[in-house]
Amino acid sequence: MATYPLPKFHFKVTHGDVEFNCTEVSGLDFEREVIEYRAGADNVYYKSKQPGLEKYSNITIKRGSFANKSKEFYNQWVKTVFFQEGEDQFRGDLTISMLDEKHEPVITWKAQNAYITKIQSTDLKADGNEIAIETAEFVHEKLSLA
Repeated sequence: MATYPLPKFHFKVTHGDVEFNCTEVSGLDFEREVIEYRAGADNVYYKSKQPGLEKYSNITIKRGSFANKSKEFYNQWVKTVFFQEGEDQFRGDLTISMLDEKHEPVITWKAQNAYITKIQSTDLKADGNEIAIETAEFVHEKLSLA
């Protein structure tokens, strides 16, 4: 089986049963806190270091604003998830999959019990010519690789 580098621009993002297009994903990192300990009766004058709790960054997702899709984004994410209107479930698994040429997942990150903690609309500039970008920041309980 041949080994080849993966492009970072071919990926898929889903939250629960909903798949949505986005331009950027960040915050897919793992960290383990370190516990430093030295017993009071030890004859040595250094601390031992033990593995502590796992720690995860918030996941930030950016997507372009579309004329016919921005209201859908607002209704689906902002109202139901952020402002918690209606009877929808607010937490769900956020799955980010890096895809190969056949559009099959090669690496998959799964953020368990994720929900939106911050939504940022695009900035407006009269002299700009960039695409309008919406940003959503997700907090989650655990990040795993599959």
